[in-house]
Amino acid sequence: MLTVIRGAGDLASGIALRLWRSHIQVAMTDIERPTAIRRTVCFSQAIVHGETTVEDVTARRVETALQALELLRGGVIPVLADPDGRCIPDLRPAAVVDAILAKRNLGTRITDAPVVIGVGPGFTAGVDCHAAVETMRGHYLGRVIYDGSPIPNTGIPGLIGGFAGERVLRAPADGVFRRILDIGAQVKMGDVAATVNGRPMVCTLDGVLRGILADGTPVRQGMKAGDIDPRCEEKHCYCASDKALAVGGGVLEAILALSGALREGEDHG
Repeated sequence: MLTVIRGAGDLASGIALRLWRSHIQVAMTDIERPTAIRRTVCFSQAIVHGETTVEDVTARRVETALQALELLRGGVIPVLADPDGRCIPDLRPAAVVDAILAKRNLGTRITDAPVVIGVGPGFTAGVDCHAAVETMRGHYLGRVIYDGSPIPNTGIPGLIGGFAGERVLRAPADGVFRRILDIGAQVKMGDVAATVNGRPMVCTLDGVLRGILADGTPVRQGMKAGDIDPRCEEKHCYCASDKALAVGGGVLEAILALSGALREGEDHG
């Protein structure tokens, strides 16, 4: 079974890990210049560097659907710079998962594959996807929705270590992002993590820098550009988050249920 995941950021990568480890083949797409914050756990970095490994799974950039299929036979996740999903008709996947997390649907259709799953706000099960998965931290995180939509975006990050909005660092101006600190750095409130046009991006609390944009990334003022984890565990920077894996579990459930795999398992139980 092949699943195409649109998006290759941290949540999409957590989904990919769940599926891949469950013996579901995965191909991923993203933009030519990914803007992932948690770069150490994002398969999108294969587009930037040619190859990347998240935990124990390796991904490699390819240019065509044919190359993607060849790479899958070698046990490596293919990643294409294909934000519009033009490869999907050629790959003919059993499932398409939209994990772009744009808070709106950027073109995924319920007819794209036998099983289509929307991740987070912007999707309605039964309209533009067969199922949606909740991404809001809390009681419903990872729940599969077969009728209706996930909770609308509030713009407020979920609590980690007792902090919510304070965890997120935002670009102080429009311009080119110049990184000073890198992922894994221990930071104190007031430390300068980066600059944009000479204006500092200041750390808002003590913790470990869990994510930060790549140096040279074009940004707009207010754009999410960094993430501080107040739990101060450096190892958290190099593995998928609890949220990503929870959402991945919901996607896995939906694929198995909607493809009939769960019913087939019951028939042979």
